[in-house]
Amino acid sequence: MKAVPGMNTRPTTDKVKEALFSMIGPYFEGGMVLDLFAGTGGLGIEALSRGMDKAIFIDMDPKAIDTIRYNVKTASVENQAEIYRNDAKRALKALEKRGSKFDLVFMDPPYRFTDADQLLATMIDLQMLTPASIIVIEHDSAHQYPETIQSFTSWKQAKYGDTTLSIYRTAEEPDSSEAL
Repeated sequence: MKAVPGMNTRPTTDKVKEALFSMIGPYFEGGMVLDLFAGTGGLGIEALSRGMDKAIFIDMDPKAIDTIRYNVKTASVENQAEIYRNDAKRALKALEKRGSKFDLVFMDPPYRFTDADQLLATMIDLQMLTPASIIVIEHDSAHQYPETIQSFTSWKQAKYGDTTLSIYRTAEEPDSSEAL
């Protein structure tokens, strides 16, 4: 996986990525993934390799967009990927107009950005999430997101040094690991 040149993008480490996918399910049975603040595209590409049908990658940085294009091509998932250079809020409005609905959302914004909860609220308001959607926010461990964001509740959280993964899903969704 090619990295984005410069110091503006902080890729998810392999350790964090492996832990994340073991928490949200090692494999998926199709669905649509949104990789917002995609950086290298690593999370969305990983989700595709584990069974998601399609990924939409959004980032503002032209270098990140070039890197995502390269990584998507290298992973041979071009036919499952759409890549857009856009601001997160504008991208959500454009995707909503197209009727996009997501089963899995990754938000890994720069650590100075602390309003991923507002972006999640926007996606809920715009009805862009399926009833079983899983939302992953990767953020600075010094920042704490709320336990509940509208109909979504914090399902799992894990800290890895200065990185925290906050994983949300709807409160109504039963925890499959507690079945039986």
